[in-house]
Amino acid sequence: MQTDNLELKKLVYLYLMNYAKSQPDMAIMAVNTFVKDCEDPNPLIRALAVRTMGCIRVDKITEYLCEPLRKCLKDEDPYVRKTAAVCVAKLHDINAQLVEDQGFLDTLKDLISDSNPMVVANAVAALSEIAESHPSSNLLDLNPQSINKLLTALNECTEWGQIFILDCLANYTPKDDREAQSICERVTPRLSHANSAVVLSAVKVLMKFMEMLSKDLDYYGTLLKKLAPPLVTLLSAEPELQYVALRNINLIVQKRPEILKHEMKVFFVKYNDPIYVKLEKLDIMIRLASQANIAQVLAELKEYATEVDVDFVRKAVRAIGRCAIKVEQSAERCVSTLLDLIQTKVNYVVQEAIVVIKDIFRKYPNKYESVIATLCENLDSLDEPEARAAMIWIVGEYAERIDNADELLESFLEGFHDESTQVQLQLLTAIVKLFLKKPTETQELVQQVLSLATQDSDNPDLRDRGYIYWRLLSTDPVAAKEVVLAEKPLISEETDLIEPTLLDELICYIGTLASVYHKPPSAFVEGGRGVVHKSLPPRTASSESTESPETAPAGVPSSEQPDVIPAQGDLLGDLLNLDLGPPVSGPPLASSSVQMGAVDLLGGGLDSLMGDEPEGIGGPNFVTPPAAAVPANLGAPMGSGLSDLFDLTSGVGTLSGSYVAPKAIWLPAMKAKGLEISGTFTRQVGSISMDLQLTNKALQVMTDFAIQFNRNSFGLAPAAPLQVHAPLSPNQTVEISLPLNTVGSVMKMEPLNNLQVAVKNNIDVFYFSTLYPLHILFVEDGKMDRQMFLATWKDIPNENEAQFQIRDCPLNAEAVSSRLQSSNIFTVAKRNVEGQDMLYQSLKLTNGIWVLAELRIQPGNPSFTLSLKCRAPEVSQHVYQAYETILKN
Repeated sequence: MQTDNLELKKLVYLYLMNYAKSQPDMAIMAVNTFVKDCEDPNPLIRALAVRTMGCIRVDKITEYLCEPLRKCLKDEDPYVRKTAAVCVAKLHDINAQLVEDQGFLDTLKDLISDSNPMVVANAVAALSEIAESHPSSNLLDLNPQSINKLLTALNECTEWGQIFILDCLANYTPKDDREAQSICERVTPRLSHANSAVVLSAVKVLMKFMEMLSKDLDYYGTLLKKLAPPLVTLLSAEPELQYVALRNINLIVQKRPEILKHEMKVFFVKYNDPIYVKLEKLDIMIRLASQANIAQVLAELKEYATEVDVDFVRKAVRAIGRCAIKVEQSAERCVSTLLDLIQTKVNYVVQEAIVVIKDIFRKYPNKYESVIATLCENLDSLDEPEARAAMIWIVGEYAERIDNADELLESFLEGFHDESTQVQLQLLTAIVKLFLKKPTETQELVQQVLSLATQDSDNPDLRDRGYIYWRLLSTDPVAAKEVVLAEKPLISEETDLIEPTLLDELICYIGTLASVYHKPPSAFVEGGRGVVHKSLPPRTASSESTESPETAPAGVPSSEQPDVIPAQGDLLGDLLNLDLGPPVSGPPLASSSVQMGAVDLLGGGLDSLMGDEPEGIGGPNFVTPPAAAVPANLGAPMGSGLSDLFDLTSGVGTLSGSYVAPKAIWLPAMKAKGLEISGTFTRQVGSISMDLQLTNKALQVMTDFAIQFNRNSFGLAPAAPLQVHAPLSPNQTVEISLPLNTVGSVMKMEPLNNLQVAVKNNIDVFYFSTLYPLHILFVEDGKMDRQMFLATWKDIPNENEAQFQIRDCPLNAEAVSSRLQSSNIFTVAKRNVEGQDMLYQSLKLTNGIWVLAELRIQPGNPSFTLSLKCRAPEVSQHVYQAYETILKN
């Protein structure tokens, strides 16, 4: 070990590395030599010593390694520094606590600013490795300055150094589209690198940051054009590399087909391609098929269907069917191509063609049924379960067009018990369909199949379906017809697309095993390493908005549909920096009163509501009932806590339940990666709640739900966290009642009853907005006494009075009064003037605003006149809408 011969020293160190595990006590004796070699004038020996010490995975040695490692991390020679950087990651793997205590992580972070690009690359690689095993630690705290240093080092690194830096860049989220564009411009030259791993890492960074660029930018179009050539070049490598490139291209084409839409020819199959490359190319050809290139694609596919490789031919025939479903204009040509292939009488070609034609019938009903006769000629040659099931489905579905449908199905029935489950189920349904279309001729046949399915079968699925049909046919043939012969939904174009949230995650793993398997790392990486779920950055406001709700809430004209939450703007600053912890409930603190006063809800008067003023609650803008008229539980001024409003124990207010609108879809599944949210608002016994229905229409389980509201006109906020007690599985629906209070932050919204909501789960954060009916804010102690009512009515200026017509309401005055009272609109007095019933009513909102009403009802006339007076006239329109809603439902 003391030798000066470098080659010999390397061999001795290699020997040590191998035997240190089995002889740890002996290995300790070599420590002094390592320490001495770390001081050697030759940088190669210094680096060799620190590298070997890092590779000897013996706990006892690690503490002796710290001092030499600290010196090497600050060594004057970059070769030693880059070796020491990697050694920190190795040491962290053996003893993480030691590395943190010794401050090596901070030294590593400093090396990101090193003058030598290789040192920077190794420091990034070491930090990334450590961060991967400790996902919660924020080691790579990237900012625009450090990103700039990495991009500068990128040009001068070795190819593996470039990959480390590019992978690190892919984990960074730029603060805006300008920064994203600037990074893309500096990464683009890597696309012309000779190493395919560098190219794919650069593609990953660009694909990720393109999310933040607006499609209107010229640069976006330029970037799309620059991405195509390097991907095409990857396909001229050896087959194994081609396969990896094709699996990655498959993901890219699903995310952004426009990148390769003009490059169809490079995916045409070569005669000497291995089967795995052929099948992958075929898949991408179908994804890129469009009206412009479909003729070319079909000619190719027809050629492939005459090849000798059976698997490839089957896939080619399937591909023709998928083209027909994807490009409607080509359907006719596809069907005639499939018929030509059926005429070849090659067994496996015929069977695949029948499976595919079944799907074409489902996509284009009543269009190509003329080919059924040709299909029936090939009935005897079908021996594969999928093809037999497809043929049976066709016969059952179009039984009325096939004269001998009963004979055909009977021929299948003879060997019923030898068929696979798929064929048995299809046969059962087809014969029931046939019976419902031709009941007189097929009674025996249906009884035969039902007894075979229910009495002679061991398969529970088949038995259950048989019993259901039997029960339906015997009790209600009309219902049976509606169920069994119901109109089928059209099948979608791409049934094998990767689910969008998974696709976004896989795009973040381009160039890794995950992109070849098309599975997230968590699905195949075992062990204690924490696998971090990655996702694409959110689109900026300048990009097209994908989140506008499709349906307005019930009862809201689409013109009044509130704008969906934009991704930028001061109004939403607080929503986007979500702290989705449990919301604050209970009365506001003193400071919160000041804050609510500062944001004036209705352009005058809110601050006066909040404090103790000489004039009472109202101040100059509000006429306040005198002390005698203030209900018992409102003795304290409002500043002392809004929770007093709900203190119903004192007996004020009735146990009422106000009108509840039916649930409306607030967030469609297609806008929220598979999460559909419907809901409505209720008020019962002084408590407001938001009744939600969450449905998981994605392919993965949803967990970790949380909800937050943006500031709004009446301070509505969740009074408790969103409790979804079990993970929400695919196709599962859960109903939740979320209690609300009115002690949140206040800001006047447009329209006044607009509520902007953010819902978070393990997949993403989703935003939507909805309009809440104002009557959920009418409090239980909103009844004024008569003198007070009269004085207040006179005191409110006439220009604040608004008149509305309520039409088509056939109720009498008594019914109107009791219905409104159940929603906390109280009748103060009732008079009859010249044959008209006059109802004088009062109501009070949660923030203390009083609204006075005069309702004129002419007996026998279904139109009422409603006059409203209020200090805050903006409220009147919404109060009128509440009247309409309550009286008409």
